Amino acid sequence: MLLSLYNDRPSSEAQFAAIRKDSPIERLKALDSRANRKGLDGLDPNRNRLIRIGMEINAQGHVTKSGYGVFDLAWQAAHHREWPGGIAEELDQIRQRIRQVHGTTLRFLIWAGMGGSAEDKNMYNAVGLLKRGPRCYVLDSTDPAKLKNILADISRRSKFPLSKILKSTLVVGMAMGMTSYEPVVNLQKLALLYQHNKVDSRPNFIYMTLPGSLLDQFASSQEYRRVELQLDHRNSTAGRHSAPLTRGSLYPLGLSGVDLEAWIQATILEEDEIDAAWRLAAFLDVQGQAGRDKVTLILPREWAGASLWTKQDFEESLGKSERQGIKIVIDEKIRLQNYRPPKDPQQDRLFLAVQRRGSPATDGRKIALLRHAGYPLVTLTAPARCELSRYMQFIHYAVFGLAQLRDMNFVTQPSVELYKSITNQLHASAEKLGGIEKTKAWEQMRNSPSQARWRGRVTLYYDGAVVPGPAPATGPEIYADILRGLTADREIEYAELTFFGDTRYSARGRALRTRLNRAAESLFRSRLKMPVDVYEGPAMNHSYHEMIIGHGKCFSTVLISDASEEIPSIGYTADYHRAQFLATIGALAARGRPVVAMALRDMEEASFDALDEFFRQAARYL
Repeated sequence: MLLSLYNDRPSSEAQFAAIRKDSPIERLKALDSRANRKGLDGLDPNRNRLIRIGMEINAQGHVTKSGYGVFDLAWQAAHHREWPGGIAEELDQIRQRIRQVHGTTLRFLIWAGMGGSAEDKNMYNAVGLLKRGPRCYVLDSTDPAKLKNILADISRRSKFPLSKILKSTLVVGMAMGMTSYEPVVNLQKLALLYQHNKVDSRPNFIYMTLPGSLLDQFASSQEYRRVELQLDHRNSTAGRHSAPLTRGSLYPLGLSGVDLEAWIQATILEEDEIDAAWRLAAFLDVQGQAGRDKVTLILPREWAGASLWTKQDFEESLGKSERQGIKIVIDEKIRLQNYRPPKDPQQDRLFLAVQRRGSPATDGRKIALLRHAGYPLVTLTAPARCELSRYMQFIHYAVFGLAQLRDMNFVTQPSVELYKSITNQLHASAEKLGGIEKTKAWEQMRNSPSQARWRGRVTLYYDGAVVPGPAPATGPEIYADILRGLTADREIEYAELTFFGDTRYSARGRALRTRLNRAAESLFRSRLKMPVDVYEGPAMNHSYHEMIIGHGKCFSTVLISDASEEIPSIGYTADYHRAQFLATIGALAARGRPVVAMALRDMEEASFDALDEFFRQAARYL
């Protein structure tokens, strides 16, 4: 990994030297060895900074979990050449059991998980690593529409009846938290689907979680097989750090014939590569202190699908401080006219361009223009035959380096826990009252005086944002006024457009996402010269939403359709999904973050056209 820094002003050399002087790898190996041999009881966070930044600590100051497995697994891999073969044997056993019980072959994989338990699978799909195995579907939502669309896609591709499809499908539930409920919802509904179709689900379900967790309680009651997440049988990785070296990451790769020996060995970085990660961390820290904390990521075409995983690793790990954050900007075309000039005091961009030796550089000419114009820029050049796992481990080291410089814990996720607790309260209320629409939170939103309808198809709810002066007449004017007020004093520096629904497997969802991408470009990037995230909820609440709630400086627009989907045969409604929508708004409001909600009447073209016009009008008013 070759790192080159351009326009490194002020110089980051002192920060890099500070990391090197601290000798973190030698100290970390000693700490990790002690924790593995003697347990966590004797560790004192007040005497060792590495404990404070990489382990979970309870209110009494006791260490409850180490988060350093992300590095330790790679160090152990050098002495465990049997690991790849062991994974292959385990996967053969899974295939054989399905064949013995159902007389069929494994053709489909449904992975039920959220955030870090899911994003690596999305990445592997996007970069083409899973092409040769069973078709992998990532079930990272409790919206019934997503499961419905997954089953419809499997049926369309296979031409088989549902009972035969279910026999040929492996379902994996994964949750890294004790209280993670979303995978439980999906496994419950899938188990009912197997039962409804009179198919024994036990050979087809496995799960990865902590003993005693909500997922473990449900899955063990169904006699499903629990698989240890880590190959060393420990619990020392956060969800987003489960890739590239836990079974949660290796199983889908192994099922697709990826060379696991090469994949695992690639995570063992050389000393000069770790130094390069430290240099990147130092560069990002110094630029961030100077107000340039929006890192625009440019990846080679063959790794473009790794952008969201990279974003999650940085933002969920390092976005929890109001004082200092780091925004990874993805899915954005390089357009110099969308950026403030390098000498503008409000210029807050820097650029990270990753290249692979021998491959044509993505946006090579534009990268050169950025460098000559004076924008802070770092290029990372990987070897020609570099495994993606090497890049992933490099990013983990860079995140750890930045955590050291900022004295910040990079394994906890307090803002995600806030959103989850609100969701659980809302869901409990909905079950007691007979539906989410009967809860106080839903009624307050629907009956709020702070709402505006547009073309009879889009409703804006703006209780969570301040309209400067008297509210204008129309929704687009109100939206524009809110944005004008927030940007005037730099209260916000970026935005998000998040739809609570399926934008991956649904044709209508993909069409809606195209409209949101259009609004992101015309309204936020070109007019306001600010980055904007376009994604779907609630998956983002488990990935980069840690920074939106924790660090702030974001204007959130969360959208949902009034026309919800359901699967009647298994009693799957959108109640929990809608509770997550409300909880997202509630968590943002609880932290004083500006947020508005938008409800579409349905998922028809006329509603999309109205939404398009809404954003066009708002841009015009700005």
